[in-house]
Amino acid sequence: MKLVNETVVIDGIDKTILNFLMEDAKKSILEIARNIGITGAAVHQRLRKLEKAGLIEGSKLMINPRLLGYKTMAFVGVYLDKAVSNPQAVKQLSQIPEVIECHYTTGNWSIFLKILCRDNEHLMNVLNRDIQAIGGVSRTETFISLNQQIKRQIKI
Repeated sequence: MKLVNETVVIDGIDKTILNFLMEDAKKSILEIARNIGITGAAVHQRLRKLEKAGLIEGSKLMINPRLLGYKTMAFVGVYLDKAVSNPQAVKQLSQIPEVIECHYTTGNWSIFLKILCRDNEHLMNVLNRDIQAIGGVSRTETFISLNQQIKRQIKI
């Protein structure tokens, strides 16, 4: 593994290790090592180098929000009255637990959000009470996701 123009270059062993962990982050280092044919220490060392280089940003447990009652996923385009409103708007958006992603975008909207709510009424309350009340937000445009048909990471 080496850095080339701020890009991490990885070899086949690194790719194999990463693919095992992307498929199942709970897979043990020793199990991966046995599958690849190298030592557990070698796998551990490669993972530390990839973390240090910034390629591995961390690992996390993924929860199925539907089983906790969050059945409405929506995308919200936020129009700001001025671009200088962005930092303060994002600060306030980060305080809304239903906002799970926030992107600064080109195109029609200043900010594009991904939101999880229990139902449409909950979504309406978050939009009216929380998001549209933020200073600098002139209006919003909402798209409700009917079904997430693809969910994956980038292929390595």
